[in-house]
Amino acid sequence: MTTEVDSPANPAAGAQAAVRRSRRRTRTVLVHSVQAAVLVVVLGGWQLLVQGDQHAIVLYGLPSGIFDRLRSWVTEGTALGSLGSQIWTTIEEALIGFAIGTVLGIVCGIALGRIRFLSEVFGPFIKVLNAIPRIVLGSVFVLAFGLGLESKILLVIVLVFFGVFFNAFQGTREVDRTFIANASILGASRWQVTRQVVLPSAFTWIIASLHVSFGFALIGAIVGEFLGGYAGLGVLIKNAQGTFDASGVWAAMVIMGVVALVAEWLITRLERRLLRWRPAQLSGPDL
Repeated sequence: MTTEVDSPANPAAGAQAAVRRSRRRTRTVLVHSVQAAVLVVVLGGWQLLVQGDQHAIVLYGLPSGIFDRLRSWVTEGTALGSLGSQIWTTIEEALIGFAIGTVLGIVCGIALGRIRFLSEVFGPFIKVLNAIPRIVLGSVFVLAFGLGLESKILLVIVLVFFGVFFNAFQGTREVDRTFIANASILGASRWQVTRQVVLPSAFTWIIASLHVSFGFALIGAIVGEFLGGYAGLGVLIKNAQGTFDASGVWAAMVIMGVVALVAEWLITRLERRLLRWRPAQLSGPDL
């Protein structure tokens, strides 16, 4: 039964909702205005401090030079081919490695979190592997698998796996034991408990790890291309560095930032869709 307070026709409730929407719009405008002001101050200060000093321009580049480099890449292409093909090469490596690393991390994390014997056997090995500087493995992968996609994808998988694994493992360990006991009493099998109780409970931890893991995926793809590759944003950065083209380095980094922001937006949308059961005040990130 709907109460008078909850009724959509209630004028007081409608007024409160309108006030909340107005406050949200005002806050959004304020946030975007401050962000734009910060960007203007940073880029304007950079331009004013560096312009006129040729040595500083070579070392640090100029915002105007970055814009010119991006425009030339879009209109004329890069030395390696079209800009779109370079971006897609990096995104393809990052996405494939991200997907494989995420699946492996979730499966292994839940398996070791649920089965103590596996945790005791493989735990020390995983800790040792996690302690190894994983970026260094990029050189090993390039030597073993060549300059193609395989070496970059493997590096991305390694970088993504551990972040997802530890979150899935800890999320599995943090599941309320009362829920597991109740499910077992009701006759649920071990697989049913894992699928219907453990996995949903650990999903918050797993989704949270994806925000950081995709950043690592991009890093892995770029570093792999930088160490050895035919195409991609990493190769663009390497070529720009070799010719002391600071604007080219920054331009490639700007493209990386845009890709990362789009990916973050998509992951946030996925998070809100999959975790709609969470309380409203926790449903959206503050950052």
